[in-house]
Amino acid sequence: MHRVGSAGNTSNSSRPRKEKRLTYVLSDANDSKHSAGINCLAVPKSSIDGYNYLFTGSRDGTLKRWSLDEDAASCSATFESHVDWVNDAVLVGNNRLISCSSDGTVKTWNCLTDGGCTKTLRQHSDYVTCLAAAEKNSNVVASGGLGGEVFIWDLEAAYAPSSKSSDATGDECSNGIIASGNSLPVTSLHAINSSNNISTHPNHSHGYVPIAAKGHKESVYALAMNDSGTLLVSGGTEKVVRVWDPRTGSKTMKLRGHTDNIRALLLDSTGRFCLSGSSDSMIRLWDLGQQRCVHSYAVHTDSVWALASTPSFSYVYSGGRDLSLYVTDLSTRESLLLCTGEYPIQQLAIHDENIWVATTDSSVHRWPAEGRNPHKAFERGGSFVAGNLSFSRARASLEGSTPVPVYKEPTFTISGAPAIVQHEILNNRRHILTKDAAGSVKLWEVTRGIVIEDYGKVSYEEKKEELFEMVSIPAWFTVDTRLGSLSVHLDTPQCFSAEMYSADLNITGKPEDDKVNLARENLKGLMAHWLAKRKQRFGSQASANGEVISSKDISARSLSHSRLEAVDGNAENDSMVYSPFEFSTVSPPSIITEGSQGGPWRKNITEFDGTEDEKDFPWWCLDCVLNNRLPPRENTKCSFYLHPCEGSSIQILTQGKLSAPRILRVNKVVNYVVEKMVLDKPLDNVNPDISFGPGLSSTVGDGSFRSGLKPWQKLKPSIEILCNNQVLSPDMSLATVRNYIWKKPEDLVLNYRMLQGR
Repeated sequence: MHRVGSAGNTSNSSRPRKEKRLTYVLSDANDSKHSAGINCLAVPKSSIDGYNYLFTGSRDGTLKRWSLDEDAASCSATFESHVDWVNDAVLVGNNRLISCSSDGTVKTWNCLTDGGCTKTLRQHSDYVTCLAAAEKNSNVVASGGLGGEVFIWDLEAAYAPSSKSSDATGDECSNGIIASGNSLPVTSLHAINSSNNISTHPNHSHGYVPIAAKGHKESVYALAMNDSGTLLVSGGTEKVVRVWDPRTGSKTMKLRGHTDNIRALLLDSTGRFCLSGSSDSMIRLWDLGQQRCVHSYAVHTDSVWALASTPSFSYVYSGGRDLSLYVTDLSTRESLLLCTGEYPIQQLAIHDENIWVATTDSSVHRWPAEGRNPHKAFERGGSFVAGNLSFSRARASLEGSTPVPVYKEPTFTISGAPAIVQHEILNNRRHILTKDAAGSVKLWEVTRGIVIEDYGKVSYEEKKEELFEMVSIPAWFTVDTRLGSLSVHLDTPQCFSAEMYSADLNITGKPEDDKVNLARENLKGLMAHWLAKRKQRFGSQASANGEVISSKDISARSLSHSRLEAVDGNAENDSMVYSPFEFSTVSPPSIITEGSQGGPWRKNITEFDGTEDEKDFPWWCLDCVLNNRLPPRENTKCSFYLHPCEGSSIQILTQGKLSAPRILRVNKVVNYVVEKMVLDKPLDNVNPDISFGPGLSSTVGDGSFRSGLKPWQKLKPSIEILCNNQVLSPDMSLATVRNYIWKKPEDLVLNYRMLQGR
């Protein structure tokens, strides 16, 4: 488990009054593929309604249900609500899937529906790394995490109705439809908001509180439970196996022997024997009745991360960091290398005669394993006797006695999408260049969430140099690829710092010199589906709970945080989503965010149905899309001096400092100089872009900008502008000149002169 930051602002944030972040996750694959490594697998013990299923949980933050045929698998549901890596998943009862995540939550799902989360359990203070369930008691699940916490959950009690208090530990995930007892909410959504009316800071005086198994001083990475749910074992970085009574949370024993982190645990059905796999490369068999280790198996050459056993507990399959899958006869100590892959093995699941293997890659492989009778595999020969000293296999490997794998290729593969491993935000702040694990280089448009160029397997560095533009636009978003895809983060007020002219965005039906705030239009595109559904459901002035929204409600909340400014524009155009900001409906992004209630949540933008509570969104986001207001922005102006070139006989036009928008082009400065020198009045009656300050302004005409021609093309000015003795291109912005030509902290100095030869 690698520690990573959360995609949204979590309840553990140490920065007070930090505004909630809005993140959207892009994907160029359809919903049927994982886009990051697979952390967990779950296979039902028997077919359900005649169907065979496989459940997978990924570092992309989602779980998927696969309908299996002989040599085919189709994704029949995506479970989307976690906002960080899904670390483990277990099946309990006939239709309940339990998952845990680095977002600090445990979630329950009806595994036979189309993906609706039915409950979110919030008790852990850190990443939740592992789960354990009782085969014959579908009411009990245990969870462990990096905080050294182990909790035993009574699912019926967790589902039972409780006072709808802000102090509860669990929250309903179904947009206001409350689940009680075993009943499951009816929903047509694939991905459900996991944060309705519940606080992320539980007070244990209200709501259900799980049993805590207290004793771990460090992180917990592995759990296992016997069939009846009367015995629980845990392991982690303390290198000991702890044994608990899950009914009370009391410790019964502690077993020592491993010399490194314990990453995998198994219990036999009776709870008599326990298998453990560790980062010390060893597998150990423990007799809990005798409270001692009865066998050690040196099978692997590196950390053991995954274990799976036959029902009789006679054979164990193991995998880990050495990329290899072994099967070991626990009584004879014979081991056989079944296969070696390209990626470390994360988890194993035996399914009939085969075994599913999850790795740090986004694909899942099925290998032959003779699951019903592993002895058949040994008849092929090639086995070796496992030693009992740590790293004895590693030494044997160095000495040249590396075993040959029985199988070269898997019998079936569920392909994933290659994870993005490199990314670069281009200077235009609208495009991102990426390289994925397969070596493909692609160009993304952030404001539409799509790939606009797939360059194939070319040099990433060379393509980055080729796409370099000498333009300067403020950084209005940040990006990470922790979920295997591009996660674009918007934080207020920084996200509102970037503007462009509508002409540069090729927006039709809008004056070409209108300034467009990129984040504002981006938010309108992301929220378009929610706004449309909300309007259909409640009318333009209604909230999700049916009450009339007053702009004063959000205003009061907004003004308590910071001063806001209104944006000019008519209401009709303000609600319009312009084409450069229309998000794909084929591969729509998912939003990850957090409001003033509940915790972080994730949802596909096309899954919004209009019933979502406004309080589940950041207030600044709604204030922007509903009330057309933006927070105050800094550094939108650029101060500069405008002087004749040295030695020029041209007249001096200004003495003081000038100020203009950062995005103002050099051609407008040319127009300003021409107007000052030649004309008695402005070229066109427009608002001034260049000014001396309050009360003193000098306007620059821009009639030609509206005509469709570039201003400098129409005007053919006889003036040119220089900076640091370099002639400036007319389409450069002041910000670009300052960053790439001026390169000094002092105010920009521009010079003007007559064009040479005129």
